[in-house]
Amino acid sequence: MSSVVNDPLTISLWPDGAPGSESWTQIETESSTATMPRVIRNVTQPTLTAYLPDPVDANGAAAIVCPGGAFHILAIDHEGIEVAQWLAARGVAAFVLKYRLLPTGENFEKSLADIFADRQRTMERLQPIRPFALADGSQAMRLVRQRAAEWQIDPQRIGMIGFSAGGRLLATLLEGYDATSRPDFAAFIYGGLWTEFSAPTDAPPLFVAVADDDAWSAPLCVRLYQLWKEKGHPAELHVYAKGGHGFGMRKQGLPTDSWIERFGEWLWVQGIIYSEDQ
Repeated sequence: MSSVVNDPLTISLWPDGAPGSESWTQIETESSTATMPRVIRNVTQPTLTAYLPDPVDANGAAAIVCPGGAFHILAIDHEGIEVAQWLAARGVAAFVLKYRLLPTGENFEKSLADIFADRQRTMERLQPIRPFALADGSQAMRLVRQRAAEWQIDPQRIGMIGFSAGGRLLATLLEGYDATSRPDFAAFIYGGLWTEFSAPTDAPPLFVAVADDDAWSAPLCVRLYQLWKEKGHPAELHVYAKGGHGFGMRKQGLPTDSWIERFGEWLWVQGIIYSEDQ
């Protein structure tokens, strides 16, 4: 297991200003919820924060990590930074994507609760953010690929991991990538889908993990796996009996605690990393 560069590097995704949101007035802030000590909301200027392994130990693979939060917040720690640190400790260059979000006021926790009350209404409320998700996801892939040599990355081994709404961002990218923005592997961790989603003809290998008691995400994740298999694409699906939504890197004393080890094994089987115990 390799060491990690101590000081993460934060890179602006759009140095000249994020296109389409120039008139947004919300102020980015950190808040807390009843279950998360730190979340980020009101993002208008997307960034990538790089967690890089020691250059001696880097294996050439890279992953962009997209935290979830219903496009209202980012669960930046247990679905972002902690995932990136785990990957970097195993030689994978990891980049946490802070993408644009819908504006929220002080009563944002109520807005989050309302998200899960009516699925159809939720999908309608999220539609305005969809083009920004595509733009930010695509730009993140392009930026990492453009600077691959600088970070000792193989430009053909750069993937994306999406948690919940971060998975919906990833699904958006998978419907609209080009040669410069295509992920080389994709991981949905209780990730959402848009209702009309279909697997691309040149879809990357897929890893999916979800809990069966996550009524919102479990059917979507199973359907995602089926879409990949219907077109003959490689895919692996883990459905855990219990774990709920949003477990990320939290330890609950359940088998979901080890989903990331299964992900590491899958990366090895796919030839993305070169050693099972990295």
